[in-house]
Amino acid sequence: MLINEDIKFPQVRVIGPEGETLGIMKSSAALEIAYDKGLDLVLMAAQSNPPVCKIIDYGKFRFEKDKREKEAKKKQTVVELKEIQLSCRIDVHDFETKANHAKKFLSQGNKVRVVLRFRGREMSHQEMGMEVLGKFEAAMEGFGTVEKRPVLDGRFMSMVVVPVRNK
Repeated sequence: MLINEDIKFPQVRVIGPEGETLGIMKSSAALEIAYDKGLDLVLMAAQSNPPVCKIIDYGKFRFEKDKREKEAKKKQTVVELKEIQLSCRIDVHDFETKANHAKKFLSQGNKVRVVLRFRGREMSHQEMGMEVLGKFEAAMEGFGTVEKRPVLDGRFMSMVVVPVRNK
């Protein structure tokens, strides 16, 4: 962002410290007005014709801008994709443990990718895999919904569960 003497445009549209339009004038005249008030001339929109400059306290302007950016960054949430691996012959307790892990991930706001691996001759019994993933989907009731239905990819069957949006 250009300030004071760095602004090389011959003419600029000037906005005063209270937001009032002072009109189109030479850069040197605008700079003189800014210095008289003890403020800075800051280029706000270089692409407009003529470029728009504002007379403000640059230090205060930077502080406010940084503060706004920090607030916006705080409100951002990064959604991660966590992975849970299952097998066709998973035992009840192991299944419940994996489901609890997935519920924890979903409550933290992360997506969960559930991968079911087929070993050996299990490939010929894909309906067992669909059954396990169906049970897993039922276990996620209230915590998440299926975004991507179960898909077979080589020896793996996977689906993606996303957290339920709180209203």
